[in-house]
Amino acid sequence: MTWGKGVSSILVACGDRAGAEAHYLPPLRAAGWAGGLELVGPGGPLPALEGVAGLLLCGGDDIHPRNWDPLEPLHPEAEPDEARDAFELPLLRAAWAARLPILGICRGEQILNVALGGSLFQHLPEACGPAGLPHRQGSSAERPQRLPHEVVLAPGSRLAGVLGAAWVAVNSRHHQAVRRLAPGLRAAAWAAETAHAEGPLVEALEAEDPGRWAFGVQWHPENLVDRDDAAGEAARRLFAAFLAACRG
Repeated sequence: MTWGKGVSSILVACGDRAGAEAHYLPPLRAAGWAGGLELVGPGGPLPALEGVAGLLLCGGDDIHPRNWDPLEPLHPEAEPDEARDAFELPLLRAAWAARLPILGICRGEQILNVALGGSLFQHLPEACGPAGLPHRQGSSAERPQRLPHEVVLAPGSRLAGVLGAAWVAVNSRHHQAVRRLAPGLRAAAWAAETAHAEGPLVEALEAEDPGRWAFGVQWHPENLVDRDDAAGEAARRLFAAFLAACRG
């Protein structure tokens, strides 16, 4: 499905089209995108990238561990969407090869990391203990008001410049998270009070190449754009920067 007309379109990869229409498309329009918005996902063909301005990857269910380690068993708490895995991994790799602007949100951040060779924690309460609980209990798509924890932006990171902040309070509803960073990506933010045995918990990532626009955030900025506070301003700045890259 394509919304709007224009010379170029943004691909919006999702598993729930109604949810994407309700929560992800409005912030793009509000930020000024007048081109096409094409919802893509399992059940449809892998889209051609000719005329595509950028790729937005929505949140959703878990990623199967076989995508980063064929020998890692599926955690009992995991609920993988294997159809999305099969659709989004080749799409992401093609978009990366084409140097398209990429914005990954929640699952979208995770699948970006996995597509490029990184790995995930399957269940934060197991990896981080009680400190992992707020990441899953903070909000829902329908009730995103709670901001249960803060993220600290990496000093000098491109994401800190995009958001215009050194830290930001975020909403949160995930139990998988980035573990090993993929080659070509670096940590751009960490959870302020959550760590695991290998270090602080990564909450955002960005491309190491300064000439490539690719970011992933673990929180849900699409639910924050209407807030009249620093969290809302950071969310609006993120979508505006993505659209500027798509236009450029």
